[in-house]
Amino acid sequence: MGVLIFLLVVVAALAVLALAMALKIVKQYEQGVLFRFGRLVGTRDPGLRIIIPFVDVLHRVSLRIVTMPIQSQGIITRDNVSVDVSAVAYFRVTDAVKSVIAVENVHAAINQIAQTTLRKVVGQHTLDETLSETDRINLDIREILDVTTAEWGVQVTLVELKDIQLPDTMKRAMARQAEAEREKRAKIINAEGESLAAALGDASDTMMAHPLALQLRNLQSLVEIAVDKNSTVVFPAPLMSTIGELGAFLARETAAATSSAPPSDLTKTIPGPTSNGVPETV
Repeated sequence: MGVLIFLLVVVAALAVLALAMALKIVKQYEQGVLFRFGRLVGTRDPGLRIIIPFVDVLHRVSLRIVTMPIQSQGIITRDNVSVDVSAVAYFRVTDAVKSVIAVENVHAAINQIAQTTLRKVVGQHTLDETLSETDRINLDIREILDVTTAEWGVQVTLVELKDIQLPDTMKRAMARQAEAEREKRAKIINAEGESLAAALGDASDTMMAHPLALQLRNLQSLVEIAVDKNSTVVFPAPLMSTIGELGAFLARETAAATSSAPPSDLTKTIPGPTSNGVPETV
């Protein structure tokens, strides 16, 4: 009797163990790939799935987007500048069967092919292109990876250059270049200002021809002064017209002084005998 009970307990334990091995749960973001005696049977959708223990093997493959950092790579650009470039790649499995059958470890394979592709693409560009055309470089890397990973059932959705490390000597050279560029812009702006200031002579001639324009400009100056709420208000006088009036006044004074002066003594009497005894006047 005791042996029978022991056998029943063993059988029940084995049944529970077999049932636990037969029941598999495939999560919502996964897809199961089922093998029976080493041969592909098919895929299994998310949910509770039953397999035959010791006969079937179920591989669960995640279909979510995977973020994979690409470690920094020492790269020599086309213009012989050594830089260290790191990136990040985003990919997801689109065919669970191919990702299991075509490649042994899909994550390691993508990591290695991404590193070599990064060195290849960046090495075909100059330093300036690497720094300014990152969008085009990212697109080139993604397109090359897509061609290779499509056979593995993987789609690369995005590749982004994350960091570009430059040598210290190159950083100083670029800083000098940026400083020279700023100085050039400052000189150009200064020259343009001088050119525009040269047109002030034409503006002054226009104002002299139209006295009301000069008066309006004076009123505008008063408005600008009044903004500061000063206690003292300065009334600007039309300088050019004042100088003209002063010149006219001096001319009138000079003319008046000349007209009021006594006539000059133009004749003189030179004493001396003459033929008729009368002094000669010259």
